[in-house]
This record gives sequence, C-alpha cells and structure tokens, in this order.
Amino acid sequence: MKKTLFITMLTATFTMLTACSSDDPFSDDYNNWMNNNNNTSGGNISDTSGGSSSGVYSEMSSFTVALDKTTEEPASSIAAAYPEEGDAPASHTFSKVVNIDMANPVDPVVEGVTITIDGNHVTASHGSTEGVCYVVTGKTANGSLTIDGKTDFELNLNNADITNPASTAIDIESKLNAYLVLTGSNKVTDGTTADDSHKGALYAKGKLFIGGSGSLEVYGIYNNGIHGKSNVVIDKGINLYVKSTANHGIKAGADMFINGGIINVEVSANGAKAINCDTNVTINGGRTTAIATGNGEWEVDETLTYGGDTKAAAGIGCDGIFYMNGGELYAKATGSGGKGIKADLEGYITGGKIRIITEGGLYYSNGTTESHNYTGNTDNLPAAYTSSPKGMKIGNKEENGSTTTTYGILKISGGDIMVRTKGNNAEGIESKGTFDVTGGTILIYAHDDAMNSTDDMTISGGTIVAVATNNDAIDANGNMYLKGGTIIACGANGAEAGIDINEQKKLYITGGNIFSIGGRVDGNLGSTTQGIINASGSLSANSTVSVSNSSKTLCSFTMPPVSYTGNNVIIISSPELTSGSSYTLKAGSSSTSVTASNTISGGMGGGIPGGRW
Repeated sequence: MKKTLFITMLTATFTMLTACSSDDPFSDDYNNWMNNNNNTSGGNISDTSGGSSSGVYSEMSSFTVALDKTTEEPASSIAAAYPEEGDAPASHTFSKVVNIDMANPVDPVVEGVTITIDGNHVTASHGSTEGVCYVVTGKTANGSLTIDGKTDFELNLNNADITNPASTAIDIESKLNAYLVLTGSNKVTDGTTADDSHKGALYAKGKLFIGGSGSLEVYGIYNNGIHGKSNVVIDKGINLYVKSTANHGIKAGADMFINGGIINVEVSANGAKAINCDTNVTINGGRTTAIATGNGEWEVDETLTYGGDTKAAAGIGCDGIFYMNGGELYAKATGSGGKGIKADLEGYITGGKIRIITEGGLYYSNGTTESHNYTGNTDNLPAAYTSSPKGMKIGNKEENGSTTTTYGILKISGGDIMVRTKGNNAEGIESKGTFDVTGGTILIYAHDDAMNSTDDMTISGGTIVAVATNNDAIDANGNMYLKGGTIIACGANGAEAGIDINEQKKLYITGGNIFSIGGRVDGNLGSTTQGIINASGSLSANSTVSVSNSSKTLCSFTMPPVSYTGNNVIIISSPELTSGSSYTLKAGSSSTSVTASNTISGGMGGGIPGGRW
C-alpha cells in the first residue's frame, strides 16, 4: 500500500487508482456488469475513452496469501500483552536445569525433580520445586514427553524432534504456566492412532507461553496441532509452523495473544480453523499466516432446534472478540462457507496489516443433504442450514426455538485492510450488529456485498473502496451515517446499489468525500449538510471523472477496471459542494453541467436487506 496515495485521497481531491491484468480473478464479473435503466434527476455523462490503470488496485486484485517462513518479522511498536500481570517471561527466572535427551533418555538426578523413563517416553514431575528449566534435545520416532508440577516452569526445546505414533508428543499436564522456549530447529508430531483424550500433538493444561529465538514445526495428524486448554501466548523472535489434517491448527481454551513471531498455520479438515479460540484473539505484532482449505460441514447437536448446525472452516475463528492492533495477518479460506476471520461477539481493528482471500461458495446442509456451492433461494431457510463465505464476519445469530439472539460490534479505527472474495454469496466484511469506521484504509473486492451491517453503519474517517461484483457495495440494514473520510462504492447491475440502506431506515450525510455508482442507490435520505450531485450515464474502466467550478477542480476520481453502460446511477458528495450551486461534471472528453442538491434520486427505496446469516 502506498501511503502517499491515501494522503492524497484524504484531501479535497479523492482519487481511485486501479490495475487491470489478464489474470484478474474478477475480470469476468467486471466484463459481465450490464446497464440498469434507472434515471436520475441530474446530468448525464458518457465516456468510452477509458485508459490504462495503475496504483493500489494492482495489489488489490493480485495480492496472494501463502505460507512464508523466511521473510523477516515486521517491526511493531505495540507493547506485548499477557493474560495477567506477572505473566511476562521477563518476570521469571528458571535456573534449575534438567537435561533430557529424547534419543537416549536417562535420569539426570536433579533434586526436587522425578524422571520416569519407558523406552523413549519420558515423564517429568517437579512437584513444588521452583525455577525448573527442562532442556530437551535429541530425536525419537517413538517417544513422548509428559511434564507435571505445581509451579511455573520453562521447557526449552533445543534441536528436539519428537514423534509419538500413538498419542500426544508433548503433554504438559501441569496447570501452572509453561514457558516454551525455542532454541535451534525443533519438530513435534503425533500419530494416527490415539485415545479420545488426545487433544493435540503439543498439549498444555495451563497457560502456554511460546518464545525464544528458534523454530518449531508441529504436525497434528490425529487432532489439533497445538492445544492449550487455557491461554496461548506467542512472543516475537520465533518461527512457528503448525499443520493439522484432522482439526484446528492452534487451539486455545482462553484468550490468545500474538505479540510477535513468524507464524504459519494451515489446516485441511472440514470445519477446521487454522487458529481457533474459545474466547478472544489479540494480535499485537509479528506476521501470522492462517490458511484453511476444508469445506463446510454439518455438526450434529440434538439440543438445537434443527438437530445441528452448519459450521465452516476459517483462517481465524474465535467465540469472543477479535482485536488487531499491530503486526501483519494473512488469512485465506478456500472451501465452501469459509471465512478469513470469524469472531462471534465483536471486532476492534486499530492498526496493522490485514490481507484476506476467500474462494469457496455458499455451503448448505440440513443434516441429510448438502451442497458446497448452493445457488437456491435462502430467504426462508433456517439460519442453521447455510454458511456463507465471508472475508471477515463479526457477530453471530443464535436461534433456539422461538428465541433469537444477535451479537455484533465492529469498529475499525486504523490499519491497512484488503479483502477479496469470489465464491457464490461471498461478502467482504460483515457485522451482524453495528459497523463503525473512523480510520484506516479498507479496500474490498467482493462477489456479494463488499460491506454489510445488520444494524447501523457509521463512517467518519479513513479511506474505503468497496467493489461488489454481484450485489451492493456498501449495505446497511440499519441507518447509515456518513460523517467523514473517503468513500468509493461500486455496486453491481440491476437492482444492486453502490450504497444501500434498508427501506425503513435513513442515510445521513454530514461529511466525507463520497462516490457511488451502480444500478441504483437504495434508501431514504435523512439529512445532509453538504451538496449532492445526482447523475446518470456510462463510464469506462479506468476513466477519470471530476467535478469543478469556474476556478478549480473540487474532487476527482479514476474508475476501477469496471465499465458501466447505460444510465447507471452516480452519486457524488463532498464538503466542497453546496446545494443549489452549479458545477461541471466531466468524464473523459464528455462534460455536462450539474446542480448540487440536498436530495438523492435514482432507484430510491425498496432494497432487499443484504447479507445472509
């Protein structure tokens, strides 16, 4: 992302720069966008000149999400966070060393520590002994390490390679803090046969802190890769790779904190999450890549109204709140119903870099039949029967008999965010409650709605470019408040809109540079404090559109690689525009005189609420 571009966009001139290439995954959608014959009360423009494209859309349409174990960890100024005061590794000293060679284990005879050895299976217990540091080396193809104790301890993996074909490779049964320090190159693998108590290749019953300067590869063949029953904390300096073919990659039973590190996680099981947490996930630094390739699936639960529910795979999935404050996050879901990020309660993004790709279609199942690319009408289906692919989904709808409970608050105040979705019914970013943007840059290519909120949406800052190839660009099922920032909304043809508000709600414009184009604009205007230009016409991909008065250009933009033919609805609003004043609207070599008003015309009202549960 070129920061200079967005500095320019936040001035009186707002510019939309794009790229178009032969391998653009959305080129077919763009080429098939047809005209809509809604008329507007403003001027009509037609430009077929087009032009070459460049700039930020080159990255938007071509960025990739792939495992990256070698690129240097990005710097972050965000302070590391821990579950409780005193949990930081720097607060502890572990000087009682217990050396264990997994290739040829022997009892090192350390006071206060009991070692039991059965072949290459080692059990260590330090009871109430303080300051114990287990230094583990060596390789075994049929061994395991189990640790128990009533005090905090350090586990230093120093070029260790542990495979247990029958169960967990490292089993930390202590309920106290376990500080896993990585030195050199390490590897942990479980097996295909195990009992039901086997939770992961690396399991911790207490809080698990992962740090150091080395690397660790974890392979979960029977269940999760890493399973922490309590908190999982990852600090800077490490290189962690986790792969599970059976379930989640990294699973935390309590809050997870990613303070740094190079983290790559990939999972392939249906419904699996690369990173999964029963409560909250916080990312403060590092570079995290989370890839899920599994499809959606039906999960039987006889306590639910329909005897179960659909669940989908995700890059990150948490039952609580998602926080992004710094670092880099790359998330990808390729299967049906897959999500890049899913948080069931709330989401807060204050900084960092996020890149999300989803590729799957709508998943449908009623427990008997299923479809991984469902194209039927979902309006009257129970929410439990479908799972829509989404780049980011914040909030959740729970149905239990006649009772429905909805959660969802999404606030974005900073960060560099790009989302691309291309599967059937795939939305870009959705909040099941309110959606507030006060800063940051958000660029979205989506097959379905690019941005959607079930409740009110408020935009008071930042830069938003929302492109929807088959639905509305920005869709609020509550009121929409546009107070500031730069907003560029490109909706699809027909009944789809650049900006869509539920017909019972209203749009309020009190600030911001706004450009909207699509088949129509839906909703009722509540009030505005700045002029609005209503126009219609056709625009070529990469053409430049500007609004000027007799002395200067007030605002301008360059079209993305999307061509609109016919009388498409165009809405432009800016603090530079005054209701009742006349301006020149220019597109390429075509120009027309327009008068700003305090109304919006062109396909108003009657919008179908966007977004599906």
